[in-house]
Amino acid sequence: MKIAFIGQKGIPAKFGGVEKHVEEIATQMAKQGHQVFVYVRNNYTAKKARKYKGVNLIHLPSISTKHLDAISHTFLATLHSLFQDYDVIHYQAIGPSSLSWIIKIFKRKAVLVSTFHCQDYYHQKWGWLARKYLRFSEYLACKIPDGVIAVSQILCDYAFKKYGINSELIPNGSRANFDSGDKALKKWNLKEKRYILFVGRLIKHKGAHYLIEAFKQMEDTSKVANNFKLVIVGDGFHTDVYVKYLKTISNGRKNIIFTGNQTGKSLNQLFSHAYLYVQPSESEGLSIALLEAMGYGLAPLVSNIKENLEAVGKTSFTFEVKNINDLKNKLAYLLNKKSEVELMGAKAKKRAREKFSWESIAQKTIQAYHKIAVAKN
Repeated sequence: MKIAFIGQKGIPAKFGGVEKHVEEIATQMAKQGHQVFVYVRNNYTAKKARKYKGVNLIHLPSISTKHLDAISHTFLATLHSLFQDYDVIHYQAIGPSSLSWIIKIFKRKAVLVSTFHCQDYYHQKWGWLARKYLRFSEYLACKIPDGVIAVSQILCDYAFKKYGINSELIPNGSRANFDSGDKALKKWNLKEKRYILFVGRLIKHKGAHYLIEAFKQMEDTSKVANNFKLVIVGDGFHTDVYVKYLKTISNGRKNIIFTGNQTGKSLNQLFSHAYLYVQPSESEGLSIALLEAMGYGLAPLVSNIKENLEAVGKTSFTFEVKNINDLKNKLAYLLNKKSEVELMGAKAKKRAREKFSWESIAQKTIQAYHKIAVAKN
């Protein structure tokens, strides 16, 4: 099959769950012998890159602003795809999927698919107008394509209740590349199993500020063991004000480490040697960072939103969302319960391995294409 992906920033993924999702399934599909094309933004993927692990990269420009970056690139990618002989055109996320009607009208033979990753209008970086558009985009993403894939049962149920559609449940995945090296640890003066890890974009709904405040309160009441650190991996994306706020509230705290975006061996090492993974988010789709932490055998401590609970099943510790005091108390308890943390980490690793394999997810996506094609014809 000849398959095109539209809507992601690009691959290989530097940050972003959608980008990681596309990287993993696109490279798996290419490995299986399919011709795969991924549209990439010049402000994300190196301009000289034309192939990545067998996947063809198509570079197009975008208007690189908070509100126009995604939609301008998606528009150009959509126009370009009209003149290609793709069998499948697969849009990622509700915003980009709002332009799928162009394919529906002008390229009827192609199998048109959308993946519903999350309800982006809940993300606090957007203003009211952008949120209105994203809600309208959700309607188009669920109603226009020949088939819809949802990454969680929660989103499947929501799409059925709201729009009366039967979407295909295909979750995000997890890949753990354990690395025993310690170069990354030395860079930030970290010790094995002596730091709490957070990985994600620094945007408000991810809740990093709750974690920082909880850690600060623990330090102030001597509930953090000597030299135990909090490591924040990630950076902002059109959220400079929030990133500045996080660093301001962490000012003078030598045990709170900001690493910026990390990929490859550096990220692998940070996952491999952490003591505990914390996800304090207010809203999610199905977090790849959380699934990967589980794959590394890290016990997760997550806010009790339904999206996190679907990901972890019974293999996690939880705290009440937005409740800094509850998060602080759970952290203080777990830092002194190494055996419990290790046992939960082993359970999380088993769940990630059994339920969230990228290889099987890519195969399920190909099967979904065939199913949608049959229904279309």
